[in-house]
Order: sequence, then structure tokens, then C-alpha cells
Amino acid sequence: MQLDIDPILLGWQYRPDEVTVRIIEGDEGRRKVQLRLDLGVLQMEFDGRPDGRRIHGCESWLEYHQLRQGGHDAENPDGAPYLLEPEDCAELLREGVQYYHRYVSFWHLQCYELCARDTERNLRLFAFVRDHARHDRDKMRFDQWRPYVTMMHACAVATPLVQLEQWDAAVGVIDAGIRGIERFLEEYDQVSKAPQVGELAFLRRWKNEILTKPRGHLDESASAETTQPIDRIAGLHGEIKRAIQEERYEDASRLRDDLRRISAPPSDG
Repeated sequence: MQLDIDPILLGWQYRPDEVTVRIIEGDEGRRKVQLRLDLGVLQMEFDGRPDGRRIHGCESWLEYHQLRQGGHDAENPDGAPYLLEPEDCAELLREGVQYYHRYVSFWHLQCYELCARDTERNLRLFAFVRDHARHDRDKMRFDQWRPYVTMMHACAVATPLVQLEQWDAAVGVIDAGIRGIERFLEEYDQVSKAPQVGELAFLRRWKNEILTKPRGHLDESASAETTQPIDRIAGLHGEIKRAIQEERYEDASRLRDDLRRISAPPSDG
């Protein structure tokens, strides 16, 4: 059995300024997604958990806890609610990061339906943790990413609609994403910080472009105009996550500033 992965790495150059991803056919005939990293490759299944594992017979930790929560509530209709302990949240967070890598890969591969599926899944994960985590700090470890994933989901659903020139439907999807981020800000009493939220600024700008640009010009350039900033935003979010995990909080703050700058609409003049 070949253990050294150098032949794969040497034949597939890592590019630090872009998402380097491809689809391959596995030995068993199933398609898999490979994401090139600086020190190796992530290989992910198309369906279920990206690593292919099953959790206690369930598709994922999220599904496992949802089933447990349903059973708990049925047995205790008037009792204490189902609670996620910190170790449960840690497992769910690791799992959510797997889906993050996969939906970013699907976005770059223009597999928009699959990107929408995985972003919607992580939004359901955030909602479940908000409802059931014992500690608020665990809730925020997930929910801090809600604006970003909401933006990614809106882009994944709206981009094919733009390509099909279904303008009203695309604007409706973008509006839903805008409202989702605005609700997030309202829930945390942060409405005054809306101008600093890059994801919100990006969706508002994209909506305005669809409503104001000549449709033929928009159709020719929509994919390139949308994909480039989303790829940069995805890369910065990945760097922010790593900085927080490694407790490099000054780096995380700087990266958040970079994120706001590339996502915000340009100033007049």
C-alpha cells in the first residue's frame, strides 16, 4: 500500500491566493472532492459527512442529536429541555468545519445546488445549537458565522437564477439573505453595526447591480463579478477560523478588517 502522498502533491500545485479544488473518481467508482492545502489534500465525499463516517448509525452528529432531542422531548414533555454539553458542541463544530470546506469547494466548482445544500445544513446546525447549547459561549462559537453562511447560501441559490436571467427570483433570494443577516444583528442588538458587516454590504451591492445594470451586460459578467469576491471572502473566513483556533486574536482582528474592506461597497468618487 502506497502511503507517501508526494506523487499527488508534486503533480498538483498549491496556490495560496485561490481555492484549488477538483473532482476525482474514487477506487470504488464514487466521485469525491479534493481540496489542495499548503501541506496536503482534503478528500471529501459528495454526500453525508464529508469524511464518510456515520455517527451511531446516523448521517452526522447533528442528525444524532436531533434524534436524541426528539426522543427526550417525547419522554419529558414538561421536563427539562435537551441540552448540548461543551463536548457535544466541540464535536458539532468539528463536523461543521468539514461541511464548510466542502461547500467552499462546491462553490468554486460551480456546483451551486450542492453548495446551497451544505450551507443550508450548517445554518440548521447553528439554529440547533442556539436552541440547545447549555452555555452561551458555545452558541456564539457557531452563530458568529451565521452572516457569512447566510451570504454563501444566498449566492449559491441566486447565481444559477442570474445565469438563467430569472431576475425577480434572484432578487427575492438575495433579499431573503439580507433579511437573515439583519435578523442576526437584531437578535444581538447590533443593528448599528450593519455598515461594518461585509456580508450584508456584499448582498446589498449585488442586489443593486441586478436591479440597475443593463441585463445583457449583467448576464455576461455576473459569474466573474460574483465568484471573485466570494472566493476572497471564503479564504479570509478560513484564515479567521484558524487564527481563533490558534488564539491569534490580533491576527483575527486584522483579518476581519480585511474582510470588511473587500466586501464593503466602494465609496463614491
